Amino acid sequence: MLYYALVFLVIALIAGVLGFGGVAGASAGIAQILFFLFLAFLVISLVAGFFRRA
Repeated sequence: MLYYALVFLVIALIAGVLGFGGVAGASAGIAQILFFLFLAFLVISLVAGFFRRA
């Protein structure tokens, strides 16, 4: 999932440089959503691993 967030971030950066505002905004939004989902899953897996060991 983090890979896809980085891919959409790169697409947003390239589209922003080339002047495609709509594409850049949409790609940046998708990258942001995927990044926060990745962080949420990371925290959930860390908490689950902590309780499983304890």
